[in-house]
Amino acid sequence: MFKRLATAAVTAVLIAGLGACGSGAEVKENGPDRSVRTGQGSGGATGTPRPHASATADATVFGLRDDIRHRAARTTRATRPRMTKKCTTVTRRVRHSTSSGSGKKRHTRTWYSTEHSRTCKRVRSGTETYTRVVRREQWCVSLDDVDGNARRDDVWYEVSRTTYDAAVGTDRHARLDFTPRHEGC
Repeated sequence: MFKRLATAAVTAVLIAGLGACGSGAEVKENGPDRSVRTGQGSGGATGTPRPHASATADATVFGLRDDIRHRAARTTRATRPRMTKKCTTVTRRVRHSTSSGSGKKRHTRTWYSTEHSRTCKRVRSGTETYTRVVRREQWCVSLDDVDGNARRDDVWYEVSRTTYDAAVGTDRHARLDFTPRHEGC
């Protein structure tokens, strides 16, 4: 728990520090706590928005942080066949012989030994209960003005835990850049 809090704190300090490093020409104020980067970050020097990029694994999106949501994993109890390992030991008698001499003086010596072999296979032995994951854990971030398009508001993205922790450390309507896992959450 402490490690997560420390990571979130360090991330928040880095984001705040990097946000403070921008020059005054790059940041335009749109109210008391809204800031939007213009220039290179929004599609070029003219300030025209970038065309919409689909949320693929390598497409970075940016926008104003709207809301965040953490969806815990949902599990249920289920049953499945219980497979156990059943082994059987088989013994067999093996005949061995050696011969010595030749002609009428030929002598054959015979003896027997027992060889053990073990065979194992998995067999069903009743049922067992286990925890089945119905829905995996998700971290989600909602953006307004996605990729500089003012009409694309309230777009949800599923993100990594690191990106979610960084978004928690920012204010609402702060600019975020990240690569989502996929759109929708």
